Amino acid sequence: MNIHEFQAKQVLTHFEAPVPRGSMTETVEGAGILAQKMFDTGAAAVVVKAQIHAGGRGKAGGVKLCKSVDEAKAAAQEILGKVLVTPQTGPEGKKVRKLLIEEGSAIERELYLSITLDRAASMPAIIASASGGMSIEEVAATNPEKITTVRVDPLLGLRDFQIKRLNAALGLTGDLAKQGYNLFGVLFQLFLEMDCTLVEINPLVVTKDGKLVCLDAKLNFDDNALYRHADIAALRDPDEEAPLEVEAHKYNLNYIKLDGNVGCMVNGAGLAMSTMDLVQTVGLMPANFLDVGGGANQEMIENAFRILLSDPKVKGVLINIFGGILRCDVLAQGIVAASQKLDLHLPMVIRLEGTNVDQGKKILHDSGLNFTVGENFKDAAEKLKAVMKGVN
Repeated sequence: MNIHEFQAKQVLTHFEAPVPRGSMTETVEGAGILAQKMFDTGAAAVVVKAQIHAGGRGKAGGVKLCKSVDEAKAAAQEILGKVLVTPQTGPEGKKVRKLLIEEGSAIERELYLSITLDRAASMPAIIASASGGMSIEEVAATNPEKITTVRVDPLLGLRDFQIKRLNAALGLTGDLAKQGYNLFGVLFQLFLEMDCTLVEINPLVVTKDGKLVCLDAKLNFDDNALYRHADIAALRDPDEEAPLEVEAHKYNLNYIKLDGNVGCMVNGAGLAMSTMDLVQTVGLMPANFLDVGGGANQEMIENAFRILLSDPKVKGVLINIFGGILRCDVLAQGIVAASQKLDLHLPMVIRLEGTNVDQGKKILHDSGLNFTVGENFKDAAEKLKAVMKGVN
């Protein structure tokens, strides 16, 4: 799960990490009030920042430095309601509904710092670079030697020699190195305690008065651990998620919207990934990742099928189920019920194997639905290609 920058900074503040003072607003009037308070309490400038779940906001015109209340209100007027298109939003962009009004910082240097999970090493990895800011992706591609990675055993924790290596990578000495020592420990604690998948500070800045400040922050959390963090789960913003993904979340379905025209319904994440790969090997493109899970019931199957067909790009359906906990007859009953309610006319190929497969096939056969049965994994994909021939 992703959260907004202003929310990430609230979490960082709870862990006593240094962030600029700032507040969120959803109106131009609110932006003016917040800016006025900051100027009244000594701010030399304020920054109006679009709040969307995507990076590259500055280059897209979503971040404005303002030196007066009128400038802040004008920036808010310009940004609120604007659709920002960045490399992370896709061509459709994201509409700005919230703003962060933040005190400006006198920046001397921009650094990069993040913590993520190195799956190959099975441990967290801290990534640091003295070349921070908006061009960090370019640095990684063209000058990878400028990026330092420190892998930390969670059982041992962050060791002093690792902190020294991070300070050296960021060029921090003297008092700044002491601040770095504290910050690295705080962020690593946050990463572990809050079940994060990513803690990214870009940029981490050195101010002209010698302070380390988390100028921007991105926190991602493991969805499977949110039951332990009700306060974090409450920060979810449905406006930042695809509508069909929000709908699927209500029914505990794992759904991710993609760009193709083949609706895929599968049980099990591994089988779903394999199904999408196979769809592409026959020249088709998946419209979604939809894993109904091993313990799905008839109601979940109906909802999954309805959500899958709600995508107007879907022109054909491939259902690939290996019946274990989810029996094939239960799946078949759900497909029949959903198809009758939705008056399905799209080409559909179904491949069933496993528990009660014969009963499931009989239910489908007796339903009178227009579908094709795939005898095996590859056969199902090839038959779908054949029945979708000429479909736009």
